[in-house]
Amino acid sequence: MKVLIVGSGGREHAIAHKIYQSPRLDKLYCAPGNAGIAEIAECVDIPVDDFDALVGFALEKKIDLTVIGPDDPLVSGIVDAFEAKGLRVFGPRKNAAIIEGSKAFSKNLMKKYNIPTAKYEVFEHPSQAIAYLKNCSYPLVLKADGLALGKGVLICNSHQEALEGVKAIMEDKQFGSAGDKLVIEQFLTGPEVSVLCFCDGTTIKPMVSAQDHKRAKDGDQGLNTGGMGTISPSPYYTKDIDEYCRRHIYKPVIAAMKKEGREFKGVLFVGLILTQDGPKVLEFNARFGDPETQVVLPRLKNDILDVFEACIDGSLDRIELEFEDNAAVCVILASFGYPEKYVKGLPIEGLERFKDKTDYFAFHAGTKRTGDSIVTNGGRVLGITAKGKDLKEARQKAYEATAWVDFANKYMRTDIGKVVELLP
Repeated sequence: MKVLIVGSGGREHAIAHKIYQSPRLDKLYCAPGNAGIAEIAECVDIPVDDFDALVGFALEKKIDLTVIGPDDPLVSGIVDAFEAKGLRVFGPRKNAAIIEGSKAFSKNLMKKYNIPTAKYEVFEHPSQAIAYLKNCSYPLVLKADGLALGKGVLICNSHQEALEGVKAIMEDKQFGSAGDKLVIEQFLTGPEVSVLCFCDGTTIKPMVSAQDHKRAKDGDQGLNTGGMGTISPSPYYTKDIDEYCRRHIYKPVIAAMKKEGREFKGVLFVGLILTQDGPKVLEFNARFGDPETQVVLPRLKNDILDVFEACIDGSLDRIELEFEDNAAVCVILASFGYPEKYVKGLPIEGLERFKDKTDYFAFHAGTKRTGDSIVTNGGRVLGITAKGKDLKEARQKAYEATAWVDFANKYMRTDIGKVVELLP
C-alpha cells in the first residue's frame, strides 16, 4: 500500500512509526512531516490546509490510504475533499468532526442523549455571559467554543477572573474566532483520563487509557499547553470504570452521532474526569491525541493499517484490538518559554542514541533538518517515550532517555507520571 499522512507533529511521527511496521506498507509519504518522520517516510512540502494540493498529490501518486492527523483540517472538511475524488481517507467528515470543532455542539449532544458531563450554559454575547456570572459559584470553567490549540480553557477562581476571561475570549479574541461562542461550565474535580477510540460509524473500540499533563510547569502549575507528557495506562482507570464508560459514554455517543446524521469514522478522543459521582466527559476530540498517541500506539499489537481500513469500511466489529501488557511514559522536551515566546533553530544532539532500541522512542514534534543538522522548530520539540513492565519502570526509563539528547533552552517537567510513585 501507498500511504500518506497529513501533519507534522509528534502525533504524526508516532502514527508513521506504527504504519512503518506494517508488512502491507510499500511506500510512506507525509505532508509536511518533520525531521524524524523524514527518516522513514518521504516528506512533501504541502501545508495541512491546502486541500487541493494534498488531493492532487494523492491522485498523482495513486495513494491507497490517507491518514489525517491534526484537528484543523478535519474540522474544515479535508475528509470530504478526499472522498469527493474517490480517495480512501481515515478520519471523520466535517459534519462529524464538529464534535471537536464546537464545544457547544458536543455539550448539547451530551445533554440531549444523557451522556454524563458537567453542567453548563452557552453564550454568544459577552453581556449575557457577564450577567450569568453574577450568580455563579467558583471556581468555574470558561471554554472557547472552537479550536484553540488545546489552550482555550480557563479555570477561574473568582468572579473577577471570570470577567477577565470573558473579555479575553469574547472581546479581545485571544483565541480568534474560536471565542465567538463561550461555554461556561461547572468546575469538576478528580483525576483526568484520556481514552482514544477507533470508530467505524456504528462500532466503537476503546484503546488503552492514557493520562496527560497539560500545564507547563511541575505540580500542574503554569499555563495550559498542548501537553507536556503522558502515561499509559492511567492507574485510575479501573476495569469497573472502563465498563461504565463503555455503557454510558462510548457506545451512546457513537449511536447519538449516527442518529444525528453525523456518522463518526476515525478516532474519537474522549477526555474524562473521574469525579466522586462517577466518570464525566470533559471534551471530545475528533482525532488522535497529542501526546497521548506517543504512549498508546507503541503498545498496540495490531497492524494499524488493518484497523484503519476496518474503520473506513464499517467492519471494525471484526477486529479484536490487542495491546502489550506493559506501560509507556512520554516526557516532552520543549523550548524554554513554551507555550509563549521561544527560540527556534537550535541544533539537537544525541538523537542517534535511540536507533535500534525497541523500548525507547524519540518522537519528533517541532524539528526540521538544516543541512546536516536537526534543529528545533517549535515549542514542543521531542516526545521522549519509553516502555517498561509497569509505570514505574517506564517512567524511570523515559527520564533516563531525556538525558541522551540536548539542545540549548531544553525544558521539561520533572514530574510526569509522578502519581506512580504513590502506587503500591
